[in-house]
Amino acid sequence: MERESNSPSRGASSPSLHINALDKSEYALLMIDVINDLDFDNGERLLEQALPMANRLSEFKRRVKRQGVPVVYTNDNFGKWQSDFQRILKHCLEDDVPGKRIAELLRPEDDDYFVLKPKHSGFFSTTLDILLRYLEARTLIITGIATDNCVLFTANDAYVRDYKLFVPSDCTASNSIEENEHALAQMENVLKADISIAAELDLKAINS
Repeated sequence: MERESNSPSRGASSPSLHINALDKSEYALLMIDVINDLDFDNGERLLEQALPMANRLSEFKRRVKRQGVPVVYTNDNFGKWQSDFQRILKHCLEDDVPGKRIAELLRPEDDDYFVLKPKHSGFFSTTLDILLRYLEARTLIITGIATDNCVLFTANDAYVRDYKLFVPSDCTASNSIEENEHALAQMENVLKADISIAAELDLKAINS
């Protein structure tokens, strides 16, 4: 079946339902579980580490998008099987939840992509791999929370699929600095990930 165009027809009387998202890129930025109410045990502890990370990630996201890198929100459904990403986003933005400030900082834009995941890894029982193949991305920049859990599981599944990995150490967060550093060391040593801080990633070389 012929794929519909991402661009609206010039003479159309109503707006297109298709957003003009970026289509092809060697790189993709994955943002893991950043739209998160953090309303669970140890959520406040994680918030303490995640909020300063979210400020850095917000700026980094703007930088990579200027280089033509697509952004993929890879978000947990938190066991809410009748929910969807927009309902989760609305809940985090409009309700009085611990993660509200992070959701405000990192809310998705119209040309961003999203994948809802049922478990820890962004690849398990999701369309993420299909989307990345459509984008022709072979290098992933993985960010988000928690580094020792969903970020690690996603990076592991990316590694076994032969993606090249960047995990900027200042754009991830766990419950503690120690847990974060241990998970990053695992990804660097076992998954061959580059864990340099975001400012050291050569964005000029991306999609040039």
